[in-house]
Amino acid sequence: MKKFFVSFCLAAATLGLSSCGSTKNTAVLADIDGEWSIIEINGAAVVPAPGQAYPYIGFDKATGRVHGNAGCNRLMGSFDVQAAPGTIDLSRLGTTRMMCPDMTVEQNVLNALAQVKQYVRLGDENIGLCGKSLKRPIMVLKRKAPDMTLADLNGKWKIVEAGGVAIPDTLENQPFIELDTAAKTMHGQAGCNLINGGFQTEEGEPASISFPQFISTMMACPDMEIEDRVKQALNATRTFARIQDGENRVGFYDAEGTLVVVLIKE
Repeated sequence: MKKFFVSFCLAAATLGLSSCGSTKNTAVLADIDGEWSIIEINGAAVVPAPGQAYPYIGFDKATGRVHGNAGCNRLMGSFDVQAAPGTIDLSRLGTTRMMCPDMTVEQNVLNALAQVKQYVRLGDENIGLCGKSLKRPIMVLKRKAPDMTLADLNGKWKIVEAGGVAIPDTLENQPFIELDTAAKTMHGQAGCNLINGGFQTEEGEPASISFPQFISTMMACPDMEIEDRVKQALNATRTFARIQDGENRVGFYDAEGTLVVVLIKE
């Protein structure tokens, strides 16, 4: 993970050196259409606080609508689709008003968006959002990976974080869950005991998942802290989504949208 993070930061910093005024980076409205992960602000890689969402922003060139998540609250608003190519004003976006334990990333996102006046292409997959005269982007966006479907959850997943706390990879019984999405069954290891049961989804909510009735074996271990945290996190789970940080990772989220479980495909 440390090696990945260093590489990610170096890549983001390199992108940040691109000039907003370079003619080779000229962009048109179609270039920003769709959803984008916010990976860099003022030259620094964006790293969400434990348990909080990875920020992203989406543009709809047909309607001029903006949506997304600033790191805690949902983003919403509009932009002028008739503006000159490469220019955009995002200073009037609104958000919901939920409070999260750490608002640092969200505040940085909102402050940066308020300064944006233009956009440029940065290679094939990235967009730079720039101010009026800055020589480098205020914000770097990376094309967001496609949304997951329930079928994408099929298989075995290592649990690497639960309740906002990383799980050591040196445990004798490494926590995992294995999902059969066709049968809607779940099997796994919570850290001490095996867990089994089914899961539920809500009709009309393609990203919904919950585990209301799983059971476990009853063995007692010297330290049950990790197991208790895993079980509590699974009990709280209501939705799932791909985590937008370059790894094959999936998050489970509670009813408030807080990240409660992080999974890596085995």
